[in-house]
Amino acid sequence: MNQHWDTIIEPKTSAFDLKIKEIRRYKDLLFLFVRRDLVAQYKQTILGPLWYFIQPILTTLTYTVIFGNVAGLSTDGLPKMLFYMAGVTCWRYFSDSLNKTSNTFTTNAQIFGKVYFPRAIMPMSITITNLVTFGIQLLLFFGFYIYFVATGEFHVNLQPELILFPMLIFIMMLLGLGFGFILSAMTTKYRDLKYLITFGVQLLMYATPVIYPISSLPEKYRPFIVANPMSSIIEAFRYMFLGTGNLNYLHLGYSTAFAIILFFIGLAIFNRTEKNFMDTV
Repeated sequence: MNQHWDTIIEPKTSAFDLKIKEIRRYKDLLFLFVRRDLVAQYKQTILGPLWYFIQPILTTLTYTVIFGNVAGLSTDGLPKMLFYMAGVTCWRYFSDSLNKTSNTFTTNAQIFGKVYFPRAIMPMSITITNLVTFGIQLLLFFGFYIYFVATGEFHVNLQPELILFPMLIFIMMLLGLGFGFILSAMTTKYRDLKYLITFGVQLLMYATPVIYPISSLPEKYRPFIVANPMSSIIEAFRYMFLGTGNLNYLHLGYSTAFAIILFFIGLAIFNRTEKNFMDTV
């Protein structure tokens, strides 16, 4: 009697086998994890979903006071709250995706050891969950936008390039996943990396135009900041919605190519690590 198997688990596969088709077959599980993460994220907290708004507001207020008022950094003539909220909204999506996906193997070792499914499903679900959070915080940004327009402190200055906004989201998603894939593979062997990752992401923010515009930097430092693929994204975001900043297609093309290459390299490393990570975790 011939037997037909739905899934065959093989111990040896090519390093270039990214298991894209397998991930597509498990798309229902992907969205199940997304739903679980959304429900559990602020469960048993006093303020619950309000934290989606409280965290970016407190961060923006802190930057406004310290960098805007005390340090007197340039905001390209924009209201300080609006300038910093734009940077914080983009940066939080990228940094949260990177931080949370970088611990995929260590935080899910028990699940991975009991049942099989494409392990890349887990970091992808985190990134999609953070996309929902990003959407909520984007609404908060629009709330500030409307307030400053209504008070006359800012005039609507949306740019035609706004149609490219979904592309910015896609690039941020790939960057967060790509870095997260690589770092999660590394933390299976080097546990202390998880402490360095959080610290490193905080340092990286200062090499990104979150609290300052690139135009305020001396010319000799600009190439180093532009080399950060998140820089052109945040500058483009401000340009699209606020009319300041710089939408440089060459820099944006660099960020796009960097993100795509990083994603596929990261996924290959991640898939290679999942074969024997239970021996090291």
